Amino acid sequence: MKYSKLGRTGIEVSKLCFGTLTMGPFQRGLSVKEGAALFERAFSHGVNFLDTAEIYETYPHVREAVRMKPDVVVCTKSYSYDKQTAEASFKKAVEGIGRDYIDVFLLHEQESGHTIRGHWEAIEYFLRKKEEGHIGAIGLSTHYIGCMRAALNVRELQVLFPLINKKGVGIADGSAEEMLDVIRHAWEIGRGIIAMKPLGGGHLIAEREESLRYVLDKFCIDTIAIGMQSVDEVDYNCAVFSGEEPDPAVAERLGRVRRRMLIQEWCQGCGTCVDACRNHAISMVDGIARIDYSKCATCGYCARACPNFNIKVI
Repeated sequence: MKYSKLGRTGIEVSKLCFGTLTMGPFQRGLSVKEGAALFERAFSHGVNFLDTAEIYETYPHVREAVRMKPDVVVCTKSYSYDKQTAEASFKKAVEGIGRDYIDVFLLHEQESGHTIRGHWEAIEYFLRKKEEGHIGAIGLSTHYIGCMRAALNVRELQVLFPLINKKGVGIADGSAEEMLDVIRHAWEIGRGIIAMKPLGGGHLIAEREESLRYVLDKFCIDTIAIGMQSVDEVDYNCAVFSGEEPDPAVAERLGRVRRRMLIQEWCQGCGTCVDACRNHAISMVDGIARIDYSKCATCGYCARACPNFNIKVI
C-alpha cells in the first residue's frame, strides 16, 4: 500500500481510504461483525484510513475498527452550523467511535462560500477542539467547484474532500476538468485532498480500472475514498492502490455488479427525496419519484430522507 501526508497536517494516510457509507443502512446495511471482517481484510493490505460521517450511522462499525487497530486514522463529517450543533456532533463522534480524538473533522456537503460563512461558529468550535488536542485537522466536503474555490481563501480549512471522477458524475456546477484545476491549486497551497466518488457512485464500474487510474495518476490527490462492501471490492482496490495486478476472477465478478436506486411502487409522492438530493437527480412524475441516472451519485441520501422507507440502494 502506498502512503502520503495529508497536505500540511502531518497526518500520514494510505492512498486508499475505506469509505463506510456503503456498509451502513443507506446501502448494504452490514452488521458490525460483517463490517469488521472487511476492515480486518483492508488492514491486512495496509489500509490505515477510514471515512465516516454522522449521517452514515456507521460509528458502531468504526468503533470496532478502532478496537482492532487503535492507530487507524478516522475522518468524520457533520452538518454542524453553530456551536451547539458542533458540540453535539463532536460528542456523538467520540462516544460512537470510542476514543476522544478525531483525526479529521469536516463540515459535510458544503455548497459555497455562503455556507462556509454561515457555519463559521461550528468551524470555531472545531478549531478550539483542535487546539485542545482532540481534533487533528478540520475542513469540508463538497460536490461544488464554487465551494472549493471559496475554501482556498479560508486557511483554517486544512483538508478538502471534493468529488472528482473522469466524467464529472455528481459534480454540481461544472466539469471534471474545472474541479481538477481547483484541486490542483488547493494542493499546491498545502491543503490535504481526499477525493470522493472516483467511480461516480457506481456509474463507472464498467470502466473501473480506467476510472481509478484517472484519480491515482493525479499528484494533487493525497488519498481516495472508496466505499467497499465485499471482500472482492477490498481485494481488488487494495491491489490496484498497491500497484499490483488484481486477480482476474475478482475483476470479472466486480464487472458484473451494478448499483441502482430502487423506488418502491407504493411511493406516496411526498417529494421529500427531491429536496434531499443535492445533485437534483430526482423529480416527481405522475406523483411518483423518478431518478435521472445521468445525475445520480448513488449516495443513498434520498433513502434516508424518505419518511416511508420507499427508497434503497441495491
